[in-house]
Amino acid sequence: MDNRQAQLTNNLRILIDEIEKERLKYSSHQIIKLVAVSKYTNTDDIKALYQAGHRTFGENKIQDLKEKSYTLENLPIQWHMIGTIQKNKINQLISLKPSMVQSLDSIELAKELQIRLEKHNATLKCLLQINSSNEKTKSGFKIDEAIESYKKIIKIAPNIKLEGIMTIAANTEDKKIIESCFKTTKDIFDKLQNDGANILSCGMSNDYKIAIANGANMLRIGSNIFKK
Repeated sequence: MDNRQAQLTNNLRILIDEIEKERLKYSSHQIIKLVAVSKYTNTDDIKALYQAGHRTFGENKIQDLKEKSYTLENLPIQWHMIGTIQKNKINQLISLKPSMVQSLDSIELAKELQIRLEKHNATLKCLLQINSSNEKTKSGFKIDEAIESYKKIIKIAPNIKLEGIMTIAANTEDKKIIESCFKTTKDIFDKLQNDGANILSCGMSNDYKIAIANGANMLRIGSNIFKK
């Protein structure tokens, strides 16, 4: 094991220990899935983390997802698309067959995806992205439209398999504001459980502990894992 592999293995172990501590504070029954956000790292690091036992990675751009998944095609990695999807990249996205798309952020995108998925006789697991901070710079459904939109997509886009919701908290140091974003998202998640929602994807390197305390069962963490 080289130095970088040892460092990444150690970073992952420390993070998993921290997640476990927070999980037990919330509920011993909660199961939390970790998505290693690899958007700023290279395929050597991804391979090293895979060898340390990690299997799920998230990319922000379809081009990066394509390049990395092709380079590592011999490894059974679960790839998540976590960034904004441009309509002209939908066919490319579908051909890459990601395990999940976490950034379904509009009815228009759902309609476009449905048309192409039907054409390819394919399905795609997705999470509905919610703009819980109401920031103009963030994409996603408004809080008051989220439940209705989730139910609408189930009806109009049968090839999209909605599995839950995702949010990015407000870009602030204020823990109360961050907590408010996650609480709001958890309330929506709870109301969608009867509609098949089982994934609540919230929390990144800076705020994952607050996310766990508010019911997140999927985390998207990059810098804490891939730091030098």
